[in-house]
Amino acid sequence: MQPETYDVIIAGGGSAGVAAAFASAETGARTLLVEKFNCLGGASTMRGVSTYCGLYTLGDKPRQVVGGVADRVLAGLRQRGAVSDVQRHRGVFVVFDPESVKCVLDDLCVQAGVTVMLGAMVVAANRQDGQITGVTIADHSGLNDVAATAFVDCTGDGDLLAQSGADTRYGNDGQVNLGTLAARFGGIPQGVSVSAQNLADAVARYDKDRVHTTKDKSVLVRLPISHDLICYVASADYDPRDTHSMSAAERDGRRQVWHYLAALKTIAGCENAYLVSTGPEFGTRESRHIQAKRMFTWRDVVEGTQFDDCIAYGAWGAEWHDRQDFSSSFEMPPNRDAYQIPMSCLISRNTNRLFAAGRLADGDRLGGAAIRVMGTAFATGQACGVAAALSVENTVPSIAGIRKTLRLQNAIL
Repeated sequence: MQPETYDVIIAGGGSAGVAAAFASAETGARTLLVEKFNCLGGASTMRGVSTYCGLYTLGDKPRQVVGGVADRVLAGLRQRGAVSDVQRHRGVFVVFDPESVKCVLDDLCVQAGVTVMLGAMVVAANRQDGQITGVTIADHSGLNDVAATAFVDCTGDGDLLAQSGADTRYGNDGQVNLGTLAARFGGIPQGVSVSAQNLADAVARYDKDRVHTTKDKSVLVRLPISHDLICYVASADYDPRDTHSMSAAERDGRRQVWHYLAALKTIAGCENAYLVSTGPEFGTRESRHIQAKRMFTWRDVVEGTQFDDCIAYGAWGAEWHDRQDFSSSFEMPPNRDAYQIPMSCLISRNTNRLFAAGRLADGDRLGGAAIRVMGTAFATGQACGVAAALSVENTVPSIAGIRKTLRLQNAIL
């Protein structure tokens, strides 16, 4: 049997993947989106990351610098009363209800005519003459071969990149951003204010020798609708490419969360707190990167580099979580303003018609840490989707054509 054929296949249905799929389909390509979980959203729905960071600049008067698909997502969430106003904790972000995100992303893919395969994974890739010709997708029916002309990896871990023989690297010079398991707590009255310092003090009281816990400070957010409390503290040093390492981290993270709950209950007003959920999946901040035409660096941010191939703005700072001592740091961009992101950091250097978005972008330690967040992932994903669709007719689409199409899709350049 001949494999089913698409113009563009996107692996991974998180913020970057949905943006890529929507943009590809809107550009006119027959598009398949493959997602391993049974819902779209990635970190926003399956890792408990309930903040869209990177949409707004970090100054005293934040302005939105990511539009396009992200605007459509925000509009859908506002219609449901499922997203907050702009909030601030070191950075600037909005908080959303994850269940609403699932439906909003479903609707976007239906509107654009994207074919979505949930509960499916790309497990192998065919490579000929320096490009991918098709992939093997595993689902409950078995293994299925699917062909396409262009591909976008939005898996976060670079699964398609690695399987296709594209050049990749793990982290940067032996340094890899720490991963954290999100925890969602209920039973805390809406009127009770719990700050990052409240939690740090509670952890110090409960676990003064730090036997049971790792991090003690985290952004704390209240979800729209349920008002549950989300925190990001249970951390582990693991390799997400290694299932044994990943499994040990998941077990240890869940163990830690119960200790954080015990500490949380010592805060006034939180005595009846209870654990709603963890994750479900550990929040990996960094894994593989695409080896691209160009590396995006923190120096580019600091010096305000202007790119001829600019396809998006970044606004988040270099958020680094250390694997040795579990500390975190946040370096602001100059003037807390936006900076340009080039298309060249999203294009494979050794595989034609292959692109990567989200935290797979080619960035150095701090540059990659700044552009990995979900708000920025909408922008890099949309750019990759447009580029992939245009590459169906032209192996190397023009930057002018990519930028023109992005503007037609209301992206902010």
